[in-house]
Amino acid sequence: MKVSSGLFTTGLIVSWYSTNIGVLLLNKYLLSNYGFKYPIFLTLCHMLACSLLSFVAVYWLKVTTLQIIKSPMQFFKICALGLIFCLSVVGGNISLKYLPVSFNQAVGATTPFFTAVFACLMTFKREAWLTYVTLIPVVAGVIIATGGEPSFHLFGFIMCLGATAARALKSVLQGILLSSEGEKLNSMNLLMYMAPLAFLFLLPVALIVEEDVIGITITLARQDLKFLCYLIFNSALAYFVNLTNFLVTKHTSALTLQVLGNAKGAVAVVVSILIFRNPVSVTGMLGYTITVVGVILYSEAKRRSISWINLDHCAK
Repeated sequence: MKVSSGLFTTGLIVSWYSTNIGVLLLNKYLLSNYGFKYPIFLTLCHMLACSLLSFVAVYWLKVTTLQIIKSPMQFFKICALGLIFCLSVVGGNISLKYLPVSFNQAVGATTPFFTAVFACLMTFKREAWLTYVTLIPVVAGVIIATGGEPSFHLFGFIMCLGATAARALKSVLQGILLSSEGEKLNSMNLLMYMAPLAFLFLLPVALIVEEDVIGITITLARQDLKFLCYLIFNSALAYFVNLTNFLVTKHTSALTLQVLGNAKGAVAVVVSILIFRNPVSVTGMLGYTITVVGVILYSEAKRRSISWINLDHCAK
């Protein structure tokens, strides 16, 4: 039984890695290498797939217990989270149009820094001084990587930084807005409600900003069936990233997911360099390495801080 359980957990982790890295590389391929320069519409496809597949998973397959929205205020909070979720995904996809995956991941690794800043500003929550110290290499590494990035693009960098900040803001807001026992939603139920709202937010934006994108997409699909397969597969992967994330957390722990996430970024960098052959300088890799080390130290400092708090509660 233990062997079977271990294999199942390993399979989940491999699936989580594969879907995470797969959707990232496919996004880059479609937006940059394939020439489909419509990041908002691509995000729209992701949200449509998440809407449909999350409904199937929760309602039919019973992956998790269905949770109902209990009040108009809770619905308003989910709308706010959905809008920020849109901004983070769209910003990330736009950045992939201009930046290599390796640099995108380096900037994305600064999420703990933005999370700590927003948590401090919005909840007045103060971390232990050691936790803040570990954020120094996180930021310093990105500054070094930026200076050594051969394919640096200012607009792409700003969009990537904005997407990272939006991701952190969503995480903090989610903790604030849906923290009460009566309103708390697990990630799969939250996605089921957020994705359709995100789709509705993005639809008019895509039609206005990316003019005639639907006609262009239909034309491309008729000319090249592979393009349609890539688009559908990529959209489905966007949902399975969330599903495997939920399942890995459920069968391991949030801390395990955090540790695995630190390693995932490094794996994504190596795989993207091997596939896309984008030039990487020694300075850039040094900067990214420093950032990853900083994130690992930050995670460890947070873990120890939580452990001390729990011990203190036990003592009382």
